[in-house]
Amino acid sequence: MKRITFSLIYFLTLIGAALSASSVMADDWRRDNVAVSFGLWNPNADNLLPTEKPLDRLVGDPPMGVVVADIIIPQRVTIKEGDSVNFIIGGGHVLTIYDDGTKPEDINTSVIEPAANCPATAGGVFNDPNNRIYRGPCFSTSFGTTPTTTITRRDGVEVVQFTKPGRYLVLCSRLNHFIDSTTGEFQMFGFVKVEKDRHKSW
Repeated sequence: MKRITFSLIYFLTLIGAALSASSVMADDWRRDNVAVSFGLWNPNADNLLPTEKPLDRLVGDPPMGVVVADIIIPQRVTIKEGDSVNFIIGGGHVLTIYDDGTKPEDINTSVIEPAANCPATAGGVFNDPNNRIYRGPCFSTSFGTTPTTTITRRDGVEVVQFTKPGRYLVLCSRLNHFIDSTTGEFQMFGFVKVEKDRHKSW
């Protein structure tokens, strides 16, 4: 009888340990995130006016995006499904993400958002919803003065999770940031490659 009781306790203990281990394994899959600089400020830019040196954003930003580089660093990142990307916005950029397989030349830039939705600086914000899966805010805000005053707040962080494998196009949807107005070439775009995570256990 003692032997049967001991065996039963041992067996139940093993089952409990196995269930506990599988629960830990399920919870042990860690999601990661990576940082992407979405535009950046250059206090040594050649186009700063003498009155704008040193660059003092406490008292006012240089107008029209002066000294904000319209670039994404790094331009390509690879993550696993379920991971996220911290897009660190430097300047008045509008983060926009298109679904797997979309290329810069697929984007229709002919429709511009009304200025009421977002100030029309840098050519305005184009609106192409085809295959678009995410679009961030314009950072235009109104505050309580009479009449109401509207300002464009620059900088911020947008954290976006990618749960499906694929190659996602990331860009700024301000027209002159996405397409160089002088050369007509695409700029300020990049890709997030999302790989299947073969170790996930849920």
